[in-house]
Amino acid sequence: MQKRAAASLKAAPPSDAGFPSPDPLRGAPSPTEGGGSAPGVWTDAHCAALLLAADPAAFGGAVVRAPPGPVRERWLETLRAALPPGTPWRRLPPAIGDDSLLGGLDLAATLAAGRAITRAGLLAQADGGIVVVPMAERLPPGTASRLAAALDTGTASDRPARFGLILLDEGEADETVAEALADRLAFRIDLGGVGIGDCDAAPADAEPDAAAEPDPLGTLCRLAEALGVDSLRGPILAARVARWLAADRPVGTAEITAAARLVLAPRATRLPTPEEPRTEEAEAPPPPPAEDRDAPDAAEPAEAEPADACVLEAVRAAIPAGLLDQLMAGGARLSAAKAGRAGQFAAARTGRPIGSRRGDPRRGRLDLLATLRAAAPWQALRRGGEETRRLVVRRDDLRIRILRQRTETTTVFCVDASGSAALERLAEAKGAVELLLAEAYVRRDRVALVAFRGTGAELVLPPTRSLTRAKRGLSGLPGGGGTPLAAGIDAALGVALGVRRTGSRPVIVLLTDGRANVARSGEGGRARAGAEALQAARALRAAGLPALVIDTGARGEGARAVAEAMAARYLILPRADAGRLSAAVRAAL
Repeated sequence: MQKRAAASLKAAPPSDAGFPSPDPLRGAPSPTEGGGSAPGVWTDAHCAALLLAADPAAFGGAVVRAPPGPVRERWLETLRAALPPGTPWRRLPPAIGDDSLLGGLDLAATLAAGRAITRAGLLAQADGGIVVVPMAERLPPGTASRLAAALDTGTASDRPARFGLILLDEGEADETVAEALADRLAFRIDLGGVGIGDCDAAPADAEPDAAAEPDPLGTLCRLAEALGVDSLRGPILAARVARWLAADRPVGTAEITAAARLVLAPRATRLPTPEEPRTEEAEAPPPPPAEDRDAPDAAEPAEAEPADACVLEAVRAAIPAGLLDQLMAGGARLSAAKAGRAGQFAAARTGRPIGSRRGDPRRGRLDLLATLRAAAPWQALRRGGEETRRLVVRRDDLRIRILRQRTETTTVFCVDASGSAALERLAEAKGAVELLLAEAYVRRDRVALVAFRGTGAELVLPPTRSLTRAKRGLSGLPGGGGTPLAAGIDAALGVALGVRRTGSRPVIVLLTDGRANVARSGEGGRARAGAEALQAARALRAAGLPALVIDTGARGEGARAVAEAMAARYLILPRADAGRLSAAVRAAL
């Protein structure tokens, strides 16, 4: 990794305009002081703002995680005041279209002039400046990908526009911005624990470091590797920060430490491993061979450089405490994208029309009749007495259809076909599933069937709308063997997550007696199998999927515990007739 990163650092250009004179950073606060305290966090944030103002395109931008308030506004004011006069400052509107973002056809001007008229997009207008994105954690995936591509290659205009991006992250808990976009920005600033009084502290000026670092690129790459920063953009951006901080001097240890604190520490995915003590035998080098002792030109081997303990300790102190807790617990730092969003955006142009509203036909379906009705009363005024048959349509006349969308539901039946279920009420369970299948068919929803018995689970029926096919797969379902309940829940969860990724809404109906006796590995044992079943049920609950547990046993102990673990509605089959089953499924949906 170090060799690849070093080669990339040497070949990567800082920006199209290069690195201008770093005079604006004279007197910048030292980002190596303060540790993890609130004044220290503000010092680092203040230094990042000055760096970003000096050359927004070189550093890409910053992710600012903070709720709306005076602290965040103070940081934005600091950044804007440090920018050269006349630098563009644009704010990204929510739900912006591609034509407004990247540029394209100006629909209103084209309709008025009768010829194609193009306009520049927001990114082209922000050339050399800053684009602020509020609520960046809710940025649509399409817009995030276009911003990432624009940061890499510029916009589609004749001269690519270079800009800096400020992502205002207002998310709570695991909500965060897209990692693919945040990785292209040099700085990640968390102002959550900073008060307005901490912003008034006067930081000390950075003392110049006369000692030059012999291998700054290698040091940054070693630090990135120690902190678990896998992306090459981390050390590349850290090298740019170190060059800026060093100004006309050689890059020293202080600049390396500051760059690692500002860029690498917020990207850390693991804690650096402390060095093991070295014994005297290990420290003593082996004696050189006899033929090399007498050679006058033999170069003495260079001593292995010790780990940059002071730099690594300073960077470790800059890692947020919350991140340290997550890393120690082995938890994920960034949440994955919520499943099902892609399907929701894909289905935005489908549905039953229930009216029309004013809007852009490129972001909806044009309602031609409503548009003509809106433009007709103004034709005499717009023509100005001219005898022409041309219809004058303006932007305010355009109407798009309002569509009422129906979210398709897929019911995933997970049936216990083990020996205990077959001994008690497998036939009644099949009858109950047929009733639920009929209800799903009436609603024109899809159904899927998962069965578990013996040592594992299988997908008997993939999601389908065919009622005949579903009944055929259910009637031919054999019974017997052990009860691998955890494997059955895992299989149903996998099918449901796949359904949710397509934009459909899944619901799981589990029919079991809850007496698990086969673990995921296929080995027997009630204690281990029961613990794994509860673990699988909690995983289903964490996925946020609605579920219904129908107890097919006589005791009602194991199935009730599974239902509580997955936060599902619980019904007992002998007491649940067809009406109650249908009502329970409708409530779960």
